Amino acid sequence: MNGENFCLSEKIVSSSYVRQGSQARRGHEQLIRVLLEQGKCPEEGWSEATIELFLNELAVMDSNNFLGNCGVGEREGRVASSLVAKRHYRLIHGIGRSGDIAAIQPKAAGSSLLNKLTNSVVLDILKLAGVRSAASCFVVPMATGMSLTLCFLTLRHRRPGARYIIWPRIDQKSCFKSMVTAGFEPVVIENVLEGDELRTNLEAVQRKIDELGAENILCLHSTTSCFAPRIPDRLEELAVICAKHNIPHVVNNAYGIQSSKCMHLIQQGARVGRIDAFVQSLDKNFMVPVGGAIIAGFDEDFVEEISKMYPGRASASPSLDVLITLLTLGASGYRKLLSERKELFCHLSQELSALAQQYGERLLHTPHNPISLAMSLSSLQTHGGAITQLGSMLFTRQVSGARVVQMGVEQTISGHTFRGFMSHSESYPYPYLNAASAIGITCDDVALCIKRLDKCLKSLRRETGDSEHVTDPNFPQDK
Repeated sequence: MNGENFCLSEKIVSSSYVRQGSQARRGHEQLIRVLLEQGKCPEEGWSEATIELFLNELAVMDSNNFLGNCGVGEREGRVASSLVAKRHYRLIHGIGRSGDIAAIQPKAAGSSLLNKLTNSVVLDILKLAGVRSAASCFVVPMATGMSLTLCFLTLRHRRPGARYIIWPRIDQKSCFKSMVTAGFEPVVIENVLEGDELRTNLEAVQRKIDELGAENILCLHSTTSCFAPRIPDRLEELAVICAKHNIPHVVNNAYGIQSSKCMHLIQQGARVGRIDAFVQSLDKNFMVPVGGAIIAGFDEDFVEEISKMYPGRASASPSLDVLITLLTLGASGYRKLLSERKELFCHLSQELSALAQQYGERLLHTPHNPISLAMSLSSLQTHGGAITQLGSMLFTRQVSGARVVQMGVEQTISGHTFRGFMSHSESYPYPYLNAASAIGITCDDVALCIKRLDKCLKSLRRETGDSEHVTDPNFPQDK
């Protein structure tokens, strides 16, 4: 209620009680005022009551919620189901206009304000996480792969004669398909093996640039967050190469916001060389439903150019989800999650290493990968489908996210055949199991994973008749 209505309320209820209510209301409004003034993630998280008050205030600014609205157009924010309306807090118009996802909608001042605030708060979080010189970003209602495609299509207008994208290999289908969908020819650069780690082959990248000609290359498409034993690309060196040859550089930072190492690489790459855009997923970094990504960069004009390439209006759901989440957590809450993730990475590493030793295996040495771990499965390689069976056993025992990687698997994607698919290499020397310490993981997750993995490995030992390595009877078993 406004001040006038509070005064009128004093005729009905004791004035002292009304003043208390008014003061409580001002507390909520003060938090909202600071958000509107600064456009930054609040240091401390908001209560649900404050968030709902804020969203309701935004919703009443949209034309579909006007009390006397008379809609005679084809898109009037009509919703048949009240459940759907509640799910979206009655913010129905989405974001942007038909020609620009960042434009203000005359019919939807509240939704437009939501969009602008979300982008501003997310940019603040990117800086908090380590990319301090990021100039601009926007939330797009597409997952990482299609968001990368949007970046490539934008670069087409700047480099109309280019047809190739140089891509240090990472075995993730959407990364490869993002380039093919945009109409370009990926040039796959095989990684080099250094110890257990798969690293960027800088010499091969340089040779390809010399061979193809820099003017024929749309961009270099590098990766930060990835499954071990592959590690983040050598971003600083690649950024220097791109700057030297005037080649754009797009970074797939899918789940890298949660890693200070990945964000530092992006920051340093932009400082010493060239990075045009970096793309990251909302669900992997902020624990929201799948369906959104953040496209960010160091040149505000280029980021705006990408946003204008998006055709039509867009769903506001990803923006709404991430804004609610960040207002709930606050900057301090998000920093705490990042710190806990890093601590649990060390814990998961120790537990996997101890378990591996009991079965004559080892935790692969991948110190440059800050999120993902890999445990060798060499002893299962000689037993037919034992490795695949291990993956199935884990899944049926509700261990999600862990994946097993066999040697010699071939996979054809859009006409290109990858040998040793899923291992990021044509001839990685070991089969292995992956596990990751991602944001939101708990000690209980680690403990249950280790118990169930131990139980599965013990069962496979019995089935294959391999008793050379047995589980320590004192090791905690799954209940």
